[in-house]
Amino acid sequence: MNISTLRLSRAPMRIIIATAVACGSLAIQAGAHAEVQVGNTWQKVRETGVLRCGAGITPPYVTRDAKTQQYGGLFTELCRGFARDVLHVKPEFVDTSWPNMIAGVQSNKWDLAMSLSYTEERAKAIKFSAPVVYSSVTFVYNKNNPKLKTPPKTVEDLDKPDLSVAVMSGSIADKAVGAGMKTTNVMRLPGTDETRLALMSKRTDFMADDSATNLIVVAAHPETLSVFQPKPELVPQPACFGMNKAISDADIDVLNKYIEEQRKNGSIDKLTKQAVDATVASDK
Repeated sequence: MNISTLRLSRAPMRIIIATAVACGSLAIQAGAHAEVQVGNTWQKVRETGVLRCGAGITPPYVTRDAKTQQYGGLFTELCRGFARDVLHVKPEFVDTSWPNMIAGVQSNKWDLAMSLSYTEERAKAIKFSAPVVYSSVTFVYNKNNPKLKTPPKTVEDLDKPDLSVAVMSGSIADKAVGAGMKTTNVMRLPGTDETRLALMSKRTDFMADDSATNLIVVAAHPETLSVFQPKPELVPQPACFGMNKAISDADIDVLNKYIEEQRKNGSIDKLTKQAVDATVASDK
């Protein structure tokens, strides 16, 4: 599997990932935003003048520059565009961890949770937007690991007591590994940076994460790392925005209309490519 196979919808859509380029901000094409009747949530946001977006780092969907601490990535730019072009307010990014993402939506600490995978369990607690992208759980490993005499072909090849896998605590990958792997040692860490460092420092044998995140890691270190994608796909999930249960259907429709506009005008493709290129460049 190569980095051009990231899916942006149920129909296959190829993203041709160029070599790393300088990180820059790609403005979302505003397009023509028709006036839509909205409910109480967006009205309250307009009254405060700020759209709060819960940010858990998940490249290329949500990123943060190590030097400037500025947020970037596909969902970040969509949040900026929705705030600016539709609600006419300022975006505010609230740093959080994945175990706290749902609770933050429920307690109204942020208006939108970015890059949240839809599950039936989560849908009992919060509401979701239309899917922005689709992905699944994959595994990255060191090709020179002496424990791995041959590349893995099935998840069972990874499920051995002498192997370990690093996951981001509370993520879909964490739940998939916990449910499907019975003997592997699971290393639960706070975020993507920590799981990647555990793999690169050889403290773990595998890193389980979102397919797009893992493809970025491999693209930055093609000489040593490889990615294993189970067949059939492991926990294929749509990545969406998450919102409080109290939000009206009319307000969700406003956000969904914006997402669809960005898909049709090509912004989702462009923003994803830019985020991947910038992340790969920062890792080199």
